Amino acid sequence: MSEKRIVITGMGAVTPIGIGREAFWDSLISGKSGIGPITAFDASKYPSRIAGEVRNFDPLQFLSKKEVRKNDRFVQFSIAAAKLAVEDAKLTIDDTNRYDVGVLIGSGIGGINTIEEQHKVLLQNGPDRMSPFFIPMLITNMASGVVSIVMGAKGPNTCVVTACATGCHAVGDAALMIKRGDAKIMLAGGTEAAVAPLAIGGFSAMKALSTRNDEPQKASRPFDKLRDGFVLAEGAGILVLEELEHALERKAVIYAEVAGYGMTADAYHITAPDPDGRGATDAMRKALSSAKLNPEDIAYINAHGTSTEINDKVETKAIKNVFKDHAYKLAVSSIKSMTGHVLGATGALELIATALTIKHNIIPPTINYEYPDPECDLDYVPNKAREQKVNVAMSNSFGFGGHNAVVVLKKFKEDE
Repeated sequence: MSEKRIVITGMGAVTPIGIGREAFWDSLISGKSGIGPITAFDASKYPSRIAGEVRNFDPLQFLSKKEVRKNDRFVQFSIAAAKLAVEDAKLTIDDTNRYDVGVLIGSGIGGINTIEEQHKVLLQNGPDRMSPFFIPMLITNMASGVVSIVMGAKGPNTCVVTACATGCHAVGDAALMIKRGDAKIMLAGGTEAAVAPLAIGGFSAMKALSTRNDEPQKASRPFDKLRDGFVLAEGAGILVLEELEHALERKAVIYAEVAGYGMTADAYHITAPDPDGRGATDAMRKALSSAKLNPEDIAYINAHGTSTEINDKVETKAIKNVFKDHAYKLAVSSIKSMTGHVLGATGALELIATALTIKHNIIPPTINYEYPDPECDLDYVPNKAREQKVNVAMSNSFGFGGHNAVVVLKKFKEDE
C-alpha cells in the first residue's frame, strides 16, 4: 500500500500586514512592515512600546455579538482564519463529511487578555462578579474546540502548545493524523493575541524584545548586525490539509504538498537554544529524511529568524551544519521582519508563506537587512522579494523549552 500524500488546499491568515491569503501575500512580497506603536494599552512605561497589532480586525465580520463576548481575542482570530481557510479551499463541511474533518490549532499563551481582565474584576469586585466564561475563554485548547464547534468538524480535535514552535508542530502533527487515517481533512495552525501588559512586561523583563521604539518599522531585523530583540505580534494562520485523493476527487486547488516533518528537543535551556544548534540541525535532517530528499533539493528556507542576537546566529550555524556548501547557494528569509513574532501562530503563518513561495515562485524578503553580521553570512534575500523557481522549501520553528519543528513542502506533481 502506498503512503498517503498530504496537500495544502486552503489557507487563512489574520496578521499585522493583512487579513486573508491575498492581502498577507501581497504585503510580504511588497516588503511591508506591520510594526507600530502599541495601541491596545498605554505602553509608555514599558521598555518596549511597539508591536505587530492586527489593527483592522473586526470580529463581527466572522462572529456574532454573542460569540465575540464569549471568546478571547486569540479564539476570535482562530475562527476568522479557519473560516477564511475553508472558504479559500472551497470546502463544504456537512453531514456527508464532518466526521472526516479534524481540527488541530495551538497557541503559545492562550487567553492572556481574559486573565488580566478577570483578575482585575476579582480584586476590585470579588469572585461573585467574575465571568462564568472565564475558564473556557482562557484555556489554550479552546481555539481548536470552538473552531470545531463553529465549523461542525467532528473528526480529531486536539491542541499543541510548544511556544514559538506551536504552529509548525500543529501542521506537522495534523499531516501525520491524515497519514494515519484519522481524518481526510485537517484544519491546522496556530493563533495568538498576546499584545497585553503582562506579556509585554514579561518579555521585556527577559530583555527579549526590541527597544527600537522610535523606528518601529525597522525594529524587526533578522540576521542584521544591529538586531536588538524580537517584536511581539498577534494573529492566526490556519491551513487546510487534505489527503491527496480526496482533494483530487473534489477538484481542489493545491498550493503545495507536505513532504516531510521533523521534530527534536534541545534539552539544553528553558529559553536559550543550544549554542551549537544541534537540536535545530537534527530537526532539519529528520524533516529531509522524512521527505526522502537530499539537502541539495532545498531551494529556500523560511527561517525562524526572530531578530534576537543568539537565535539568528544559532539558526545560521544549524543551516550550515545540515547543508554544508549548499547553505551558501540556497535562499533564506524571515517574514518576522515584516509581521513581527506571532509566537504560537508564527509557524503556521510561515508555512502559508512557504506554500505561496512555491506556488508563485517568489521569495519574500528579509526587510531591514542593512548591516551584515559576520556570524550570519548566508543569502537572506535582503529587502526585496526575489523571483526564483522554488520546487522544494523548508520552514523552521524553534520554541522556548527547546522545542524544534521543521516542515518541508514541495511543488505538487500528480504523477509522483
